[in-house]
Amino acid sequence: MKDSAAQLAWPQTSVKVNFYGTGVKALLRDELGENYYNVIVDGKVTSKLQPGTSIGLYTLASGLPAGPHSLELFKRTEWTMGRTWLYQLTLDPKGKILASPGTKKRKIEFFGNSITCGYADEDFSGRDRGTSPYENGYISYAAITARHFDAELHSISRSGIGILISWYPMVMSDMYDRLDPSDAGSKWDFSKYTPDIVVINLFQNDSWLVDKPDHPEFKRIFGTTPPKEEQLVNAYRDLLKKIRAKYPRAHILCALGNMDATRTGSPWPGYIEKAAAGLKDKDIFTHFFPYKNRSGHPNPAEQQAMADDLISYIEKNKWW
Repeated sequence: MKDSAAQLAWPQTSVKVNFYGTGVKALLRDELGENYYNVIVDGKVTSKLQPGTSIGLYTLASGLPAGPHSLELFKRTEWTMGRTWLYQLTLDPKGKILASPGTKKRKIEFFGNSITCGYADEDFSGRDRGTSPYENGYISYAAITARHFDAELHSISRSGIGILISWYPMVMSDMYDRLDPSDAGSKWDFSKYTPDIVVINLFQNDSWLVDKPDHPEFKRIFGTTPPKEEQLVNAYRDLLKKIRAKYPRAHILCALGNMDATRTGSPWPGYIEKAAAGLKDKDIFTHFFPYKNRSGHPNPAEQQAMADDLISYIEKNKWW
């Protein structure tokens, strides 16, 4: 909360309300005008909303049969598209707010990169564009999995991020504990949300960047010598230790894929297996999504396939 508004930043953030009436409007302002939201009424996506940079009143639902309804405003885009401020919800005449939906019993948290964000999953041109009109976190494997289990979702994700190296001067250990992801001094209170299951899907960007000696981040972190296996394994294990310290009783799944870091012969799944095994923790597991065998980011069908795979794994292990 910031002053008189709720600030939305992280991908796949939701605002949910139950109300009685025929419609609802929202007073919103967007930092850059680049964010998109799904409007979900009574469990169905009814429209896509792009708030402007000036405070405006937006109709989220109208003409509904008078009665009880649910509304969800779901952030499709990641935090690098800027923040959004929600100042007020306004009901139609004779409308009233009903009891809060509350938090769900089950909770899941993802630490991920562009795959988890839903980067370019709605770019059907083949150009793999990562700009906001083509990103829809609602159909990412993370969000689909959470909905399947009727679980609360936290997505600590950013396109391009890695564990040891990213495409910019930030790695997951710099970001994972922030409340406002754009503010290094803004720290999240981990006692506010304790997941039953944590899924880490990282190392894809590391796998690309360790082979790019001319990239500025390669030079800054490694100089002229690529990292050896031990350095990569230790970096993953260090992040895993930090997450385990925050969530001592969660099932932690170290995943990877479905892009080329899990292609046949890739060493990256092995690095993750070594990192996880080294902690000797019975509630830390590894599971890898098969390589989708084409370039670019996963499309909706490939995101669904990842979700089906993950759902099957969780059900097989009877974590819920």
